[in-house]
Amino acid sequence: MKVSNFEIESLVKNNIREVVDFPKAGISFKDITPLLLDPAVSQRILTALIEYARPLNLDAIVGIDSRGFLFGPSLARALDLPFVLVRKKGKLPANTIEVEYDLEYGSASLEIHKDAIKVGERVLIHDDLLATGGTAKASAQLVKQLGGEIAAFAFIVDLAFLNGAEQLKTFAPSFSLAIYD
Repeated sequence: MKVSNFEIESLVKNNIREVVDFPKAGISFKDITPLLLDPAVSQRILTALIEYARPLNLDAIVGIDSRGFLFGPSLARALDLPFVLVRKKGKLPANTIEVEYDLEYGSASLEIHKDAIKVGERVLIHDDLLATGGTAKASAQLVKQLGGEIAAFAFIVDLAFLNGAEQLKTFAPSFSLAIYD
């Protein structure tokens, strides 16, 4: 779902740095770090995420390693909800479950603590950017394995030309503050 607020989309796009040929030739990397340099911009982004998430009747916010940890904890605090980490394999200290997923250049694994989500809990899965949807889909699979329910996905940026939202439709709707067609 595209956000209907032109102001927030313009704010995000005007503060994103595009880095050509990173991490490899032919890629135009959307660097969100400039969004974090201006507290007013960061607050406006957080407010937009809160406005989207508040009516969803959530039990937790799930953030994807590592850039889902930038706004995810603040979003959880603002909604008075727990923040659940989905991390790369080997980064969580207690008992975990794992899912392996394909990348364009190989495969990777994500983990979540076994006790992070209870059966029936409604969660929002958050990350900074939606590209092909593989990482968000793997995160959703972890939530489902624990018996959680995905209410929605929330992203700051959606690279819509990579069709990542299509990968997520079977789980829940997705929301992005800025769309790159």
